[in-house]
Amino acid sequence: MMKKILLPVLFIIMGLIIAFPLFSLSYYTMARTSTPHFCASCHEIQFAYNTWKTSTHVNNSQGFVADCMDCHLPAPQDTFNFFFTKTAHGIKDVFVHFTMEEYDREKNRTSAYESFKNEQCQKCHRNLLHIPNKRGAMLAHRSVVYARPGYEKKCVDCHKNLVHIERDVYRYKQYQPPYRGLGL
Repeated sequence: MMKKILLPVLFIIMGLIIAFPLFSLSYYTMARTSTPHFCASCHEIQFAYNTWKTSTHVNNSQGFVADCMDCHLPAPQDTFNFFFTKTAHGIKDVFVHFTMEEYDREKNRTSAYESFKNEQCQKCHRNLLHIPNKRGAMLAHRSVVYARPGYEKKCVDCHKNLVHIERDVYRYKQYQPPYRGLGL
């Protein structure tokens, strides 16, 4: 009788002794490798990091900072896809680092934009249809949020020059005149 109780308790204790450090190490690794500073540790990504720092995704009147993970990975609540995509990106980046002779920044930017889904932008930009004083922007966003079949658009079709564009100065949104065109 004692053996029937002792064996499961022993397995539970052994599982905790092994699982807790394994889980903690995995979580710590994911958290440490999810920072913009970690991304910038690769020389190929240094340009993207520097141009991100000068963009309105960092410098804005709201004080919000959207980092690499916010745009380039699924939402963390979608745990499996988040970890899978993060791991796949990491393996791809290491492979490219060691096998490519020349890093083609524009080709990689185009490839990233092709893979973007509107949901990635809408993780932060949730209230797209309430833009007082800007009816044109509100209507343009409505055509994306409620697109007719065959007329689907991506956020980056219009907003392609927000991030990862070389600038001479930092762009602070609150000090800029309102834009008249799309894509800025």
